[in-house]
Amino acid sequence: MGVWRLARVLSRALSLKKSACGGALVTTSPSWVLSSGTTVLQGNTSRSYFSTGPPVTESTELVYRSHGDPSQVVQLDTRKLPELEAKSALVKMLAAPINPSDINMIQGTYAILPDLPAVGGNEGVGQVLEVGSQVQTVKVGDWVIPRDAGLGTWRTAAVFSEDDLVTVPSDISILSAATLGVNPCTAFRMLSDFECLMPGDTVIQNAANSGVGQAVIQIAAAKGVHTINVVRDRPDLQQLTDRLRAMGATYVITEEMLRKPEIKDIFKACPRPKLALNGVGGKSATELLRHLQTGGTMVTYGGMAKQPVTVPVSALIFKDVKVRGFWVTQWKRDNKQNEEALRFMLEELSTLIRAGKLSAPSCTEVEMKDFHKALDNAMKPYISSKQILVM
Repeated sequence: MGVWRLARVLSRALSLKKSACGGALVTTSPSWVLSSGTTVLQGNTSRSYFSTGPPVTESTELVYRSHGDPSQVVQLDTRKLPELEAKSALVKMLAAPINPSDINMIQGTYAILPDLPAVGGNEGVGQVLEVGSQVQTVKVGDWVIPRDAGLGTWRTAAVFSEDDLVTVPSDISILSAATLGVNPCTAFRMLSDFECLMPGDTVIQNAANSGVGQAVIQIAAAKGVHTINVVRDRPDLQQLTDRLRAMGATYVITEEMLRKPEIKDIFKACPRPKLALNGVGGKSATELLRHLQTGGTMVTYGGMAKQPVTVPVSALIFKDVKVRGFWVTQWKRDNKQNEEALRFMLEELSTLIRAGKLSAPSCTEVEMKDFHKALDNAMKPYISSKQILVM
């Protein structure tokens, strides 16, 4: 197939790609159109690229120069892109979510902090426009996501090292690809690495409406695993319950219901949980522990309540529960040389997406210029829609 025909096919595929947002289908059309692909020789080096009209030489970015309230310290800025090096790639960002870890990083409270000034965003998807002469792991036209945290995805374009990128399939929605690397990977690993879950087993989790929680529900349902999903009480509780049940949640209960004797009725229909997933901490985590079966495991991956996890002595002595922690960034770093493990996970998740068994979280697409509104909404309680910056 000639390069002109290939470019037209790719352009049409991109313009027709649809993405799910808040239960509705919307057509996603990037702000640039592929027109041709070629290779140019420069001295003793060659670089492959797509012509996209005017060359991409600048990037519009959301930058913070000090830590603090995101609404105060994040600014929209434009800067010239650096020259492409032999082992780097020019990437046009397509979409990037605002996650709690992004907010914490800007606030200066996250476990890892980039040097300042920094571009916000740890997750997102982009398309490779140009590659250096020695790049081997990505090619022009590939969709790519960050391999690790701290890359800075809230920008329209960037020159990244090929080692910082991992390819993802381009036959899934842009929103699914943009939100693939953190929450679904966290859910996948926690459901895979701590207990041997079989069809008919039970998992209990708090923060069930979070991005991780929604992924847990869907991945567990695909495996035939029951989920007991704990959410905070709210005015739209029935609407939220219906939405989570539609995703595959077996039970949806409030924090208050978790503490009532009636919860025992659930265990007449399904076994006590082997695995508890805690994204809240405090009393909520203690209650999850109380309902674990003997020898079960509680995995903590977040602490939204900003309260410590308290483990009852009785749970340790009489139920021999295991208390573990999980951070997907650390997993990726520990498995940096294990490309097969990362590839397998991303392919498994992509297979679920293609089958309609794993969808992107409910989302609101926001243009870069409206970033203040997106940041404010990302920090509000009871906001069920994830804010996605579209470039």
